[in-house]
Amino acid sequence: MENAPLHNDIADGPDGGAAHWVKAEDGLQIRIAHWTNADVKATILMFPGRTEYIEKYGRTAGEFLQRGYATVAVDWRGQGLADRTHDNPKIGDVVAFTDYQKDVAAVVAHARALGLPEPFYLVAHSMGGCIGLRALIEGLPVKAAAFSAPMWGIEMDTLTRSFAWAASSLSRVFKFDHKIAPGQDITTYVDRCTFEENTLTTNPDVFALFQAQAKALPDVTLGGPSLRWLNEALREMRYLSTLPSPQLRCVTFLGTDEEIVDPTRIRERMANWHNGTLRVLEGAKHEILMESPEMCSDVMDTLIGIFDRHR
Repeated sequence: MENAPLHNDIADGPDGGAAHWVKAEDGLQIRIAHWTNADVKATILMFPGRTEYIEKYGRTAGEFLQRGYATVAVDWRGQGLADRTHDNPKIGDVVAFTDYQKDVAAVVAHARALGLPEPFYLVAHSMGGCIGLRALIEGLPVKAAAFSAPMWGIEMDTLTRSFAWAASSLSRVFKFDHKIAPGQDITTYVDRCTFEENTLTTNPDVFALFQAQAKALPDVTLGGPSLRWLNEALREMRYLSTLPSPQLRCVTFLGTDEEIVDPTRIRERMANWHNGTLRVLEGAKHEILMESPEMCSDVMDTLIGIFDRHR
């Protein structure tokens, strides 16, 4: 295994962390990190959202480790320190949304190669929730799953949604899908937004950490998506909406102040998920795992309680 950088001081993660470069089956290089110790009883596969990077989950990994769970987190292709698929490394991009499943397979294989204890459990945030849903449907070897504001739809009004479909579809036909999506910016979100304006978290300490990480690690940051990514995401979410949920214990967390993903899509799926529970958190924004300390503790207690009962 080839060691990769893990900026644990910037991540504010627990001791015992390490990262490696891993090749997916198509040859793209991704970065996978893990945090563990001698006392862990199982392993959580942490699937981050769009624009995110491993270091963002250092504190979360610490919370899991205190509860007896190792954590494996990934830089998806096109973001973090993984190989980028766009000539401009600040534009989020993917050739095909299903390519993320190659990264998923690499994560599972790497966790097993490290000898991390099974059973595995899934915790997936935002775009990671879209990737994770397909992975579960296709047989991801986990005993239970938790979703944080999963991207099963993107929050848009009807006019904007129609425009997004039209513009991104035409961009594929006329070969300009490498362009950044309309209304987006190559500057990462936390560098162009104040805490008062942000749609991520109500916790000022967490938002300050995001900004500090972006300043210290500019190479891991990402701006808006390409039209190709947008079209691939829209198609993937539409396809997944036609599929039944897997027969797996699941809890999904949604904030009442969510503005990034589509709450309606989340409510619809969870209403029909056998063995699934939807927890709506009053006043929470998008970063459910990084909200107020009280809210984070409640979320952690809930999902770990479910994981503990499904061994």
